Amino acid sequence: MPVKPENIDKYPDNWKQISSYIRFVRAKNHCEVCGVRNYSIIERHKYGKWSYVSQALMDQLYSKIKYAGHNMTTALRYFGFVKVILTTAHLDHNPENCDHDNLKAMCQKCHNSYDAEHRKQTRREAKLKGQLKLSI
Repeated sequence: MPVKPENIDKYPDNWKQISSYIRFVRAKNHCEVCGVRNYSIIERHKYGKWSYVSQALMDQLYSKIKYAGHNMTTALRYFGFVKVILTTAHLDHNPENCDHDNLKAMCQKCHNSYDAEHRKQTRREAKLKGQLKLSI
């Protein structure tokens, strides 16, 4: 996940090196939750299942996409496929805590699923901040 500009100061100066180590060395370029390989093209199925797209199918798709002059990522999404990008998740949602036990390499699907409840709570709190409290 890209670092939001308002949070950039919360990350250490060597965040890129820390994140690279977690994703490429410790996780060996795979999601530590579902096991999908970084930069692979996959098809997502129900219930969190996925499968790699065969090279033959990728060759066919690539030639169609290239011939039509479309953007590869957008075209893959149109055909129901996803390019996996590994991210580094903070398990406690605190970007200042970069202890390796608090970090996990996750594909974008696993990272979004992991962060969903935290984002929901953050939105709820932000919405409540703007409301007046009634005292009875």
